[in-house]
Amino acid sequence: MHLNVGVVGVGHFGRLHALKAAKHAEERLVGVYDPDFKRAEQVARETGCRPYEHYEALLPDVDAVIIAAPAEAHYALGCQALKAGRHVLVEKPIASTISEGREMALLAEEHQAVLQVGHLLRYSAEHKAITERIQSPLYIEATRIAPFKPRGTDVSVVLDLMIHDLDLVLSIVDSPIHSIDALGAAVSSEHEDIANARVRFENGCVAAITASRISLKTERRMRVFSQDGYLSANFMKCELTYINKKRGFPLPGTGGYRREAVTWSEIDHLSAEHTAFVASCLRKEAVLVDARAGLRALEAALNVTESIRASQRLMEQSGLIR
Repeated sequence: MHLNVGVVGVGHFGRLHALKAAKHAEERLVGVYDPDFKRAEQVARETGCRPYEHYEALLPDVDAVIIAAPAEAHYALGCQALKAGRHVLVEKPIASTISEGREMALLAEEHQAVLQVGHLLRYSAEHKAITERIQSPLYIEATRIAPFKPRGTDVSVVLDLMIHDLDLVLSIVDSPIHSIDALGAAVSSEHEDIANARVRFENGCVAAITASRISLKTERRMRVFSQDGYLSANFMKCELTYINKKRGFPLPGTGGYRREAVTWSEIDHLSAEHTAFVASCLRKEAVLVDARAGLRALEAALNVTESIRASQRLMEQSGLIR
């Protein structure tokens, strides 16, 4: 049994989705749609499927759609597919607003359709390695920086990059957010290109998250402090160090602490995401990153953005920025 799939929006990331769907053992890539029909034709030739001139023509031919269009189009495209009873895998963020995301969630429930959100880190080896070791973090420090690329600048760095770490932090911390204090600046685009957020949870845990898309290097790191120990993860090098009292080799002179060093091979996160989507659609397995998770990450990202706006207003009033 195969899942008949269409990919909507075949820019850089949509093309990757189409390539994965074309090769997946349980997916059949029926067609692709993009407002730029020449682009749709190009990707269709590459993946051996049909290019569609109209989204409405694609929906009757598929069981599910993968939406990789710009974020502002997620709501309209997702609602149309869900109302037609089609399963939806939508790239992050789930929508542009909370109300739009909630309506998509309600439509998915009403039409008994899968609604999965594309937070790729949930399918990573590093996510598994961290969540297996840390259950009750006290403090989290996350850094995600990269050189400038025009792709993704239709939204701020908060919705482009920081939302990945926000989602990862929210999956680790089992507590509602109490407050957010954030700063950011638009440097090379119309939206924030650098941002820092301090997120305090109701249980007392604090997360400091930095994101930049105008750096000179690429770096993805996370440090986690807890009563069980200290964990440091380098996502670029696929390395994790865990200082604790239960796992790894003894550290002499430290009062019984141990050091565990973990490495992992790079896995194909996108293929893992497709496999999870197929399992939910064909075999009704639980959706790993469902609408609730997508909404929680979106709400956090929008609250970070609002905090940035508040900080900017204070700086303008003080004359620090003009």
